[in-house]
Amino acid sequence: MEARGDLRSILPFLPVVLRGGALFWPPPAQEALKALALGPDVSRVSSGDVFADALTDLRLALNLDPLPPRAAEGFALFFDDLLSRAQARDWFDHILPSLARLLLLRLPTLLEDHYHRAGDQSRGLRLLGSQDAGLVLLSQELAAALLACALFCLFPTTDRTKAHLPAINFDSLFAALCYNSRQSQEQKVRCLVHYFNRVTASTLSGSVSFERKVLPRQAVSDGIAYPDMDAWMTSGAPLCAFRVFSSGLIEDEEQEALEVDFANRYLGGGALSRGCVQEEIRCMINPELIVGMLFMASMEDNEAIEIVGAERFSQYTGYGSSFRFTGDYLDDKPFDAMGRRKTRIVAIDALDCPTMLQIESSGLLREVNKAFCGFVDQSKHQLYVKLFQGLITKDNCPSVIPDECTGVSTGNWGCGAFGGNPEIKSMIQWIAASQALRSFVNYYTFESESLKRLEEVTRWILLHRWTVGELWHMLVEYSSQRLRRETYEGFFTWLLPSDGTNGDVHYMCE
Repeated sequence: MEARGDLRSILPFLPVVLRGGALFWPPPAQEALKALALGPDVSRVSSGDVFADALTDLRLALNLDPLPPRAAEGFALFFDDLLSRAQARDWFDHILPSLARLLLLRLPTLLEDHYHRAGDQSRGLRLLGSQDAGLVLLSQELAAALLACALFCLFPTTDRTKAHLPAINFDSLFAALCYNSRQSQEQKVRCLVHYFNRVTASTLSGSVSFERKVLPRQAVSDGIAYPDMDAWMTSGAPLCAFRVFSSGLIEDEEQEALEVDFANRYLGGGALSRGCVQEEIRCMINPELIVGMLFMASMEDNEAIEIVGAERFSQYTGYGSSFRFTGDYLDDKPFDAMGRRKTRIVAIDALDCPTMLQIESSGLLREVNKAFCGFVDQSKHQLYVKLFQGLITKDNCPSVIPDECTGVSTGNWGCGAFGGNPEIKSMIQWIAASQALRSFVNYYTFESESLKRLEEVTRWILLHRWTVGELWHMLVEYSSQRLRRETYEGFFTWLLPSDGTNGDVHYMCE
């Protein structure tokens, strides 16, 4: 085990130690976990405030600081006041001991089994830093054990900031209960408590993969690099099918598709603090996404993170302050050959508060390459090479693309708190998905008033059989006119013929 580079990279961020070729809990922590596993009659942990004290004892046994006072207050508030007496009794009598017995005490064994199965280290749990393309494949059982560590706030925090890793312990999540009057914070915790209830009551048999995807900055001999403006302008790829839905949710997508996570550059965003928008909600209903926060460093402009197999456990309503946990969700997605549910989630972070940058060439290029990196399918590697060499056009594209149905399910990426322009962002995602040879885009507008003409625009463009390069040309031309203050119209109004006909008012791609 000592010779494994993957284990050595992540070990400083785990609560277990490696000695003599074996992983184990430090003895004081092992004894404390054994007591918790025997239930409240032995551990005396039967309330939220005593639970917080037990977590501090565990942290001290691992040479960590005590649980922060506000976090301790949050644990007491949730388990003593916000849960019903029956729910709290079930938690302390059954769920908490099961977490200690089935997951935490078995963490060293689960990790050793994981590394034995990982073989050549290409899929082993490791730190995936900036520009470090690669995949980590975890069993759902190991993912649950790691999430239990996060709940118990047992992960070391030293050097996480230096490694550009987000916080992973749940202390800030619980601390926010004390000074966040919004009920959504409580509801987030209820989703996670429900997850722990489920995983201690059933057998987890699937797998979840976390992949860091990178578009190399420099040209590579056998692959594709970060495309420049000319590469996009000259693309002959046809635009894929585009369907507009005014209602519905990305996570309820019925077709097989990449489901876009409107991400922060730090995976998870504010999931473990006070955030409660698209990415944070997805982490609450699919908690295995949170595991990636343990080892995935923040994303740079040429990176994306794809997560396959994360199971959904909760139903909900609302968004932001209106978010509410509404009950159990049974995920019936089929499994692939690697034992992963066929749920593919791609995290891509948009420019934050871009104002005019989003219509400058550098901003447009950054956003389309970010989306393209997320939408790339590694199995189409050779096709991408031909596409950027100009060997694939809208005339021969159908004959060279394999018959596959995986598309992209997305919406108003970067248009909420990040302040992006929905018209421009919708076109950028369409361009990127088409260049990635995805078969369709299902776009959920969430009833956005600014996208009421989206279906009209996409139908008009498809009627004219534009290519990726032609739509990109129009987007760049529009942006240039905006910057020169030659137009103040939105892109859709600027693009479409003013008389509603199929004329070519702005069609410059001769």
